[in-house]
Amino acid sequence: MSFETEKREARAILAAIEDSGPTPAQTFRLMQDADPALVHFVFAWLRAHYPSSHPSSDGVLGRLGALVTEHPAAAKMARKGAEDSLVAWFEESHSYRELDADTFIDLVVEKLEG
Repeated sequence: MSFETEKREARAILAAIEDSGPTPAQTFRLMQDADPALVHFVFAWLRAHYPSSHPSSDGVLGRLGALVTEHPAAAKMARKGAEDSLVAWFEESHSYRELDADTFIDLVVEKLEG
């Protein structure tokens, strides 16, 4: 699969939670075949960009909560992904908050697939 396809699919997962629209079941279908590290990255990026002080945090974090409540396998994927060495590299070199969504997805997909 090409980097562009991978990036599009990763951005779709992030957007499904961030922007609303898809149900938790639809969002889970988007992420079923994703790399667990990518799932961890997306969840961590969302948590960093939507702290409780953000006006959209209730919606975004509520959708994330609904996803992992209705599909515990999503939370399991994220926990497994947290163990990936690329997560450690990213967290030592970058801050989730410093990167906008597109730059973040480009960076992590290229590292995961590179």
